[in-house]
Amino acid sequence: MDSLRQRVLSVEIAACFGIGYASPGWDGLAGELGDDAAATRAALELGLLVERDSGGHYDRFRDRVMFPIRDRRGRVVGFGGRVLGDEKPKYMNSPESPVFHKGRELYGLFEARKAQRKLERLLVVEGYMDVVALAQFGIDNAVATLGTATTSDHLERLFRVVPEVVFCFDGDAAGRKAAWRALENALPVMQQGRQARFLFLPEGEDPDTLVRKEGKELFLQRTVDSVPLSRFFFESLARQVDTGSMDGRARLAELARPLLQSMPDSLFRDMMVERLAELTRLDAGTLRTRLFGQAREAPAAGRRPGRQESSGRSPVRQAITLLLHHPQLARLPDLPDGWQGLDAPGVPLLVELLEFLRSRPHLKTGAILEHWRDRAEERHLARLAAVPPTVPETGLEQEFPGLLARLQEQQIARRTEELLAMSHGRALDDAEKAELKQLLAHGQPNRGETR
Repeated sequence: MDSLRQRVLSVEIAACFGIGYASPGWDGLAGELGDDAAATRAALELGLLVERDSGGHYDRFRDRVMFPIRDRRGRVVGFGGRVLGDEKPKYMNSPESPVFHKGRELYGLFEARKAQRKLERLLVVEGYMDVVALAQFGIDNAVATLGTATTSDHLERLFRVVPEVVFCFDGDAAGRKAAWRALENALPVMQQGRQARFLFLPEGEDPDTLVRKEGKELFLQRTVDSVPLSRFFFESLARQVDTGSMDGRARLAELARPLLQSMPDSLFRDMMVERLAELTRLDAGTLRTRLFGQAREAPAAGRRPGRQESSGRSPVRQAITLLLHHPQLARLPDLPDGWQGLDAPGVPLLVELLEFLRSRPHLKTGAILEHWRDRAEERHLARLAAVPPTVPETGLEQEFPGLLARLQEQQIARRTEELLAMSHGRALDDAEKAELKQLLAHGQPNRGETR
């Protein structure tokens, strides 16, 4: 354990995190288990033992400092091992198992919650030693991902605990690339009241080395001075374009469009759109319509089906919610078509859900969610299923087709704009002219003439 002593880890911190050591031998654990067949089977299933091709088995972790990985209840679900020398790989985690899923677990989260009952902020770092070293200096709100990028599942788990998450990355190109991936995964979960920030470290430093060099107070000040998500978002995109030119500003809007569309409807998203409008010199209302479709309408007694937007949710979310609670709607005859290719968040899931329920119209909501268990879409469906639709039973057969009709209108509008834009760069061929004529006949505004 000299390697750990050189890092000045106290006995108390090592005990708090349960840090230990796996001996260099190939059969240390196997020897401890002996003839206990049940324990050996469990160790194989959990990846602590590995089967030999020639028969028998050997220890996965050898000559490594061992870091127990605990779930939110404090149960050990896996291990991380760090080599003491220069061998590769430097870090090794338990493989996926019935109890360990590295895309969901966060090293140090249990310890952070235990250290502070009312956490306000969590710091996401890259390695076990970063978490432990920060705790050694009294910064006990750090967690680490387990060899993966920060996923949306990680972020949902973090934001259930705290309102603010600070990502800590190297300041080099690789660190900023990793930070951008974290930003992309953060946008879909940025609900009201949540904040994300980015702390970029000096070149050649990591949290472990920096906190030892600067001390607790200076390191904490760096977290306070970290970059807000909104600033990192727009600065990163603006570096890719010439904002002094009209086409550069148009390109900026296009780069931002899919990212903003991935965000939940909230005041934060509205403020992001307002900032984009300032940078592109576009009217915010026009920009919002371009990004998210038709502008919201005030409730009216004579409104068309599919216009119910008191919740501010998109027609895709509303349609999915209706299907989750009333799967028989998938069997309605003559549903609007042609919207399935719409490039908008949630459309592929709606297409799949609709197809799935056409042959299963009597499934209960729980059974539908079970079909999506362990898939990325599961948490989105569960969130939508938790809020019953406000549409009365008598209006369901008008509301659902109306929502699909709105998606159809959006698809027609986008394809019309695409063809009109093409016509200003080259002459449309006969098929494209015929398609444009048919689209315009659906009532879309003609914004220009074909050449």
